Amino acid sequence: MFQTQVTREQALALLQKYNQAPFHLLHALTVEAVMGWFAQHLGRGEEAAFWRLCGLLHDVDFEKFPQAHCQKAPQLLAEIRAEPELVHAVCSHGYGLACDVQPTDEMEKVLFAVDELTGLIGAAARMRPSKSCTDMELGSLKKKFKDKKFAAGCSREVMKQGAAMLGWEIDALLDKTLQAMQETENEVKNQIETTTK
Repeated sequence: MFQTQVTREQALALLQKYNQAPFHLLHALTVEAVMGWFAQHLGRGEEAAFWRLCGLLHDVDFEKFPQAHCQKAPQLLAEIRAEPELVHAVCSHGYGLACDVQPTDEMEKVLFAVDELTGLIGAAARMRPSKSCTDMELGSLKKKFKDKKFAAGCSREVMKQGAAMLGWEIDALLDKTLQAMQETENEVKNQIETTTK
């Protein structure tokens, strides 16, 4: 079972040390919340704190060291004495793109799969009159997914690869991640308000 001695306060302080852009902080907080949701819904709720920290810290090195993404992360995570399992999970989300650390555990596969997808859902939400994903339907998200020009920076191939790693159909991944973001949207909004003060 995955556990960590790293506190959320330590993780957030490290994140903010190397990330100041509001977009990057919002993405980190979103993936944190989504990972916590998945931990509960996949029957691994006792590991939820670990899953959440992996989500919060997954891009810790991206803003300051974009050319060394997932390469610099172990050095930064050493500042908070992150366990090898946490370091492996953080690095594995860049498998095949920024590093050769392969996702092996279900948690790592979820992180790999949802990282890009949360960006796509977030972009789709910002286009809506409500600026929210809470009123978004799966059919609408599927259209955005199929439109390669929309949020072109969000790799559909990575999303498909992540779903395949988990043994899920892509629609199942879209559905679960949308539900996760809908149910955690208020939590993320509250977090971003207190984090950026």
